[in-house]
Amino acid sequence: MEPFNLWKLLAGLGIFLFGVFLMEDSIKALAGKAFRTLIRRYTETRISSILSGALSTAILQSSSAVNLMVLAFVGAGIMSLQSAVGVILGANIGTTFTAWIVAFFGFKISIESFALPLIAVGGLGMVIFSNSSRYLNVSKLLIGFGLLFHGLDYMKTSVDQITQFFDITMLAGYGLLVFLLTGFLLTAIMQSSSATIALILSGIYSGLMGFEAGAAMVIGANVGTTVTIILGALGGIPIKKRVAAGHLVFNVVTGSIVFLLLPILAWLIQSGLGWEENTVLGIALFHTLFNLVGILLFLPFISGLTDKLNTLFKEPDQILTHIIHNTSPEVADAALEAFKKEILHQYVESRRFLVGLFKLSIPLKLSFTRETHLQSFFSGSADDVYGYLKELHGNIFEYYSMIDAKELDETETQKLDQYLRASRNIMNASQNLKKVRADLEEFEFSSNTFLNEQFPAYQRRLEELFSDLDEIVKENEVDPDAFNHALEHVNANDVKCISESSQAIKNHQLKDLEATSLVMANRMFTQSCRMFVFSIKGLLTSHHTGQE
Repeated sequence: MEPFNLWKLLAGLGIFLFGVFLMEDSIKALAGKAFRTLIRRYTETRISSILSGALSTAILQSSSAVNLMVLAFVGAGIMSLQSAVGVILGANIGTTFTAWIVAFFGFKISIESFALPLIAVGGLGMVIFSNSSRYLNVSKLLIGFGLLFHGLDYMKTSVDQITQFFDITMLAGYGLLVFLLTGFLLTAIMQSSSATIALILSGIYSGLMGFEAGAAMVIGANVGTTVTIILGALGGIPIKKRVAAGHLVFNVVTGSIVFLLLPILAWLIQSGLGWEENTVLGIALFHTLFNLVGILLFLPFISGLTDKLNTLFKEPDQILTHIIHNTSPEVADAALEAFKKEILHQYVESRRFLVGLFKLSIPLKLSFTRETHLQSFFSGSADDVYGYLKELHGNIFEYYSMIDAKELDETETQKLDQYLRASRNIMNASQNLKKVRADLEEFEFSSNTFLNEQFPAYQRRLEELFSDLDEIVKENEVDPDAFNHALEHVNANDVKCISESSQAIKNHQLKDLEATSLVMANRMFTQSCRMFVFSIKGLLTSHHTGQE
């Protein structure tokens, strides 16, 4: 007998978790409008969520894979907690399909053999399509999915001797609770309820255990499936923990109730349906009834359950401000300086958001460290950072309203309003450029070659803007020549874009509607660039700029 290999088990766990990470990362990148709409369409209601989970699991033959994909969708922000709970309830129904296959045909379908081909195809795809972000992320998704199953297989085979040499007769004479715990442990160790169910059916078919003992092990196996999704949520964001906790609550509560009803259900299946001589199919039916009972119990309370999970696993309180939370607004002159520095911090975070959103070839963070308030600390995807920007802007405005303006002289009051105007312009510019990016994405996938070429042009314009502004911010003051130079670049790029668009219309390279979309995008883009320039000027000059 091959000895137990701890390192193989740990390696499997590491591969498994890395596969989960790759899946989530690629799903975030691929989640365009059409994909998000598709996901929402089939998980909008409780019933459709449950049916989607059941069908997906029946096809994939792995509730673990479906549950982990749900974690990835939730982590990517494209599935609500209520929909996720519905899919998981359905996945529990879908996984019973394996029991029926084993009961009827004596074998179970496994997709673990797909792991290596998926990794191979995904790995080759990452090399071949390295210049295409869309196909690169599809390749990453394939690798992640393959690694997920490869890791599960490592964990399973590292302790394979448990299933090969486990003698079920050792449990004869013990209470049903021991059988339940055995089913739980086997599933938790092997990361596969299907393997445990197959072992149970084999034991019943061979006459090594009775129906009620096998049914108790089925209950334990269902509770054991929670271990997989809990592992996938370890170290994850709060919403992932809510999904895992919801799965745990469903299986534990359902398991407890069905265990108490076990004698009744056993009588119903064996005597009521006359399946005393066909205990193998009886166990498959019991497995299905177990999950149907759970769904009927939980279906009316999904909303209440999700509300409770939201309360238990709250989003961590984050201090988004860098300066003002440490400065009392009652000390007016100190508050004014802190207010200015916080808005400079807002600019740094907005810049970082746009560098990532437009995939600019300049550093995410400013290279100089002269001023501590210029260090960026927001983390997460572009959407996460944009959410932080909106909240930071709200914190800045709240602080502004708390500053005792009566303690400021007229010049300081003008500065305060000037700084607030700069903050509003930075937020408005960020919001507008986010909309422009969505328009440019449509241009990228247009059949019009002229529109296809716009995204790189806008990238260059934004890189030029930030290069100009970074130099100004670095000096912590506005040189009139530097300011005029930055504004001239913005205006020159605007004129160039309009001129090129006009020429494209004359050359029949643009249709009327396409030209309108491009001109509107350019207008919003140019206005946003000007807002950034005037914001920095307003922050770093002592006089009132008059710009909005």
